[in-house]
Amino acid sequence: MATNTYEVIIIGGSYAGLSAAMALGRSLRKVLLIDSGKPCNRFTPYAHNFLTQDGIPPSQIAQKAKAQVQQYPSIDFLTDKAVHAEKSAEGFTLTTENGGAFEAKKLIFATGIRDILPEVPGFAACWGKSIVHCPYCHGYEFKGKKTAILAKAEKALHLLPLIKNLTEEVSLLISDPNEYTDEQLRQLKAHKIPLLTENIKEVVHTDGKMTTLLFEDGSSQAFDALYAALPFEQHSHMPEALGCQLNELGYLEIEHTQKTTVEGVYACGDNSSMMRALSNAVYTGNVAGAMINMELAQEQFLIA
Repeated sequence: MATNTYEVIIIGGSYAGLSAAMALGRSLRKVLLIDSGKPCNRFTPYAHNFLTQDGIPPSQIAQKAKAQVQQYPSIDFLTDKAVHAEKSAEGFTLTTENGGAFEAKKLIFATGIRDILPEVPGFAACWGKSIVHCPYCHGYEFKGKKTAILAKAEKALHLLPLIKNLTEEVSLLISDPNEYTDEQLRQLKAHKIPLLTENIKEVVHTDGKMTTLLFEDGSSQAFDALYAALPFEQHSHMPEALGCQLNELGYLEIEHTQKTTVEGVYACGDNSSMMRALSNAVYTGNVAGAMINMELAQEQFLIA
């Protein structure tokens, strides 16, 4: 093989990408892992709900994971940003922001998603710290605390029982009460859930620790935590450019093997699953790596 030719290129070097790389490295596959060094969980001080790593900073977990993957000599690492991929006779060609050009038989996208944060002062500073997305990842740390939920009706009603299990002080931020049915509103009233209909003007905080929400009508309320179900977009649009389909929720459409709708292209982690957790990223990355190795082994066996 030429220097810039690989069996597999992995785009994204956080938990999912590293997990895929380990499975492939242990199968002696020649792999290039490209990562720009900006994981989506870089705003979160501690990872939780992941066995053996509970309460550890995400960056430390990633560093340890990378050090272990680097022990497999068939894996190369490149700090760069992949910007374009297209089909070729042998599989795929890929170029990077810094002018790198590479070829591979298979691609794995472990590129994650990008949250679209509202342009509210203080919101970004609190994201991942006291404004969070998941009660399994963050809820225990805010048990018994005064908490708000910012989400569309369906998502809010999904989160509400989970969060109410952790604290009795829960309020819903509702910009449009018409999203809720009369029966849903009756249920919220029966559970004595406060409904706040004003939009947030500012999040008052100290080093990302929320203290108060200021509203557009001039009112304010003290809160310790806010669960926000935000809109998102794919962090990389290369899969779509290759023809990979998205599902109705905006995630990459995959089979149980992590294969996308394009032959030879796999996806793992947050870009293809609403189960946004470190454990799921590691699991789906491992599956993607194993399935690609099986596919390559079968192709080689048939050629022989």
